[in-house]
Amino acid sequence: MGLAPYAMRDEDTRGRRFPERPHLYRSEYQRDRDRVIHTKAFRRLEKKTQVFAPDYSDHFRNRLTHTIEVAQISRTISRALGLNTDLCEVLALSHDIGHPPFSHEGERALDLIMKRHGEGFEHNLHALRIVEDFEEKYAAFRGLNLTFEVREGIVKHSRDYGPDDEPYIDISSYRLGSRPPLEAQLIDAADEIAYNAADLDDGYDSGLLSVDQMNSKLALFRLLWGEVQFEYREAEEKLKVSEVVRRIIDFLVSNLITETIRMIDAYSINSVEQVRRFEGRLCQFDFETAGLNRELKGFLCRYLYDHEVLRKARRSAERQLEDLFDYYLRKPGNLPSSHNTRVEELGLNRVVCDYIAGMTDTFARATHREIFDAADGSSQD
Repeated sequence: MGLAPYAMRDEDTRGRRFPERPHLYRSEYQRDRDRVIHTKAFRRLEKKTQVFAPDYSDHFRNRLTHTIEVAQISRTISRALGLNTDLCEVLALSHDIGHPPFSHEGERALDLIMKRHGEGFEHNLHALRIVEDFEEKYAAFRGLNLTFEVREGIVKHSRDYGPDDEPYIDISSYRLGSRPPLEAQLIDAADEIAYNAADLDDGYDSGLLSVDQMNSKLALFRLLWGEVQFEYREAEEKLKVSEVVRRIIDFLVSNLITETIRMIDAYSINSVEQVRRFEGRLCQFDFETAGLNRELKGFLCRYLYDHEVLRKARRSAERQLEDLFDYYLRKPGNLPSSHNTRVEELGLNRVVCDYIAGMTDTFARATHREIFDAADGSSQD
């Protein structure tokens, strides 16, 4: 199937910071995808928390398996909309590479710490710094030298910046005040679909969520559970839950595609530039489905993310990051030499933040034990 007129074409890219000869048989966005997959930051996602820490169980999603699920959903949506699937795929695969250890709790902890120093931390902005600066794999340039649209999508897939916004790093070259292409817009929706459905699944498997809870609080779950009960009366409960989760994904993806097409048709969108100039995001659910999705998010926040089992893990994670940050501020000489040499350029606070943000959950815990158990002989976990 050919690309829709509002899709981003490879030949229309604004290119790379450092010009490179076209590849013989790979498109520009395929090359970007391959570069992301081969980064250390991408590999580290395997040991970073999605909801349940890696040591809780081997059966639950981690940040890497979540990323793969987002990529799978984004490919489905992009093909249905006639978008550039290669661009969607690289954006899906890179959308979480800036996440620090301990999931969103780690991000909030680092942001609060950095704000005390007059700065901040946000995982998408950090991801941009990873692909532009931290990954060193090429002799000709620093970073990955990704195309403009991939770098822009990393920054803007989940947030629209106004022309007067001034985050803690300079992103003024990324067309602030305009929307990103639809390939970037759908990543935010695919991400939300993936984690909402997966977190229901993992929450049930963990025993922290029950069918009675989900049935009584979630209209979408209740509707689909009724269908599954009718079709598979004799199936085990866990198989029925899996079937409902699968149908939730299908329901949300199908509605997103249908409503996005309706919006495109209603506003006669025929170019990427029209997508960029549109007053809001074109990739969205219809009104009713958006409400069902909000209900799902609210349920997960109240009954899963705020569960005492996970709150306890969050408190431990936040304390460990605080401890590590204070330790390296006091003893910068114990930073790896690759980080220590950048203190004069970036400032000690930012270098310490960068070092901790690059840690996996496993490495952060091990480093905390090594430093603080040695200091007082007691466990800090």
